[in-house]
This record gives sequence, C-alpha cells and structure tokens, in this order.
Amino acid sequence: MSPAPPARRRDAAATREAILAAAVVEFTERGYAGAGVRQIAERAGVTAMMINRYFGSKEGLFAQAVARSFAPPTVVGDERTGLAGAIAHTLTERTASGAEQLDPFLLLLRSAPDPEAAGTVRQGVEDNVGARLAGLLDGSDADVRAQLALALVAGTWLLRSVVGTTALVTADEARLTALLTGMLEPVIHQAGGTSASAPDPESADG
Repeated sequence: MSPAPPARRRDAAATREAILAAAVVEFTERGYAGAGVRQIAERAGVTAMMINRYFGSKEGLFAQAVARSFAPPTVVGDERTGLAGAIAHTLTERTASGAEQLDPFLLLLRSAPDPEAAGTVRQGVEDNVGARLAGLLDGSDADVRAQLALALVAGTWLLRSVVGTTALVTADEARLTALLTGMLEPVIHQAGGTSASAPDPESADG
C-alpha cells in the first residue's frame, strides 16, 4: 500500500486572495457593520484567526476590500479623449434595467453611513477613482472637478438603479447619455476654474 501523499502546503498568496475576495462580497452585500469576520472566513474557507493573521483586523480587511472595489475602472475609464461622453455612455449602460450591479457603489451606499467605515470609504474613493479621474483633467481645481463629476455619477446611479425614479428608469438611453454628457462636459473640460459659458457677475446687476 503506497503511503499517503503529504498534505499540500497552503499557498499564502492564494489564501490572502480568497479572504479578500470573500470580504468584498460580504461588505458589498451587508455593509461594514453587517459583515462579520466569521462569515467572511466561512466564505473564504479559512478560520477567523487567519483573517487576523493576514489583515490584522476587520478594519484592516475592510480597507483592503474598499481599495480592491474602487481600483478597477467601472464607469470612469483611463482615456482622456471623449472622457465625458465615455463616462455618460458607460453610466447609462451600467445602470440600465438588467445590467450587472455596480458593486463599488453598493459597498459605498451600505458602509459610508457607518462612522467606523466612513473614513475608509472616503479614502478609497479619493485614492482610486477620484485620483484617476483628477489625473485625466487639465486645468485648475482638478480634484474638486473630479469629485463633482463623481457626485453626478453616484447620484445618477442611486436614483436610476436603487430608488428607480420613473423618469430616469424609462428615459431613452441615447437621450440620457446626451444629457449626462452635456452635464459632465463643463466640469471635465473647464480650465482655470471658470466656465466659458458662465455669466459675467459684473454684468448681472439688473
């Protein structure tokens, strides 16, 4: 009878990846407060002790999960050319009925109200999608303009996909894309902090 094969050595990188993938799912579905270390461990096929070993704490794991969620381009891409139109088109497409859920936004929605998680969510947005978008913008106040664009993106997602307001849900997709593009253009292409189409305050006296 041949001897039993030696137990396969656990791959540390694979274990860490399994934990992080499970954490992203749990935090997205349940929010920071609702996701438990034990549930994450069960989903990953490890013990809760392993989570502490690899990530230090639930807070440390959450920070990594947030970074993982917001790092890939989902609505905001990496190309400067046609940026406003590309964002508008992708946002319309990704918020249409039957489209795959935008998990980063769900994670934000379900965790940001928690005082323990708010700072981590904010940092994740700023360091990932916020920084990427700001890096694509020319002119002054790139960080502010990037956050304004993201506010429009997040608000549209919330009303169209979560709340389901009738006008946005039933809107013609081409028309909605055009409207969103028109709203994003001044923020994305504004240079020097002043829009070329803005009224002159000196002449607005009567």
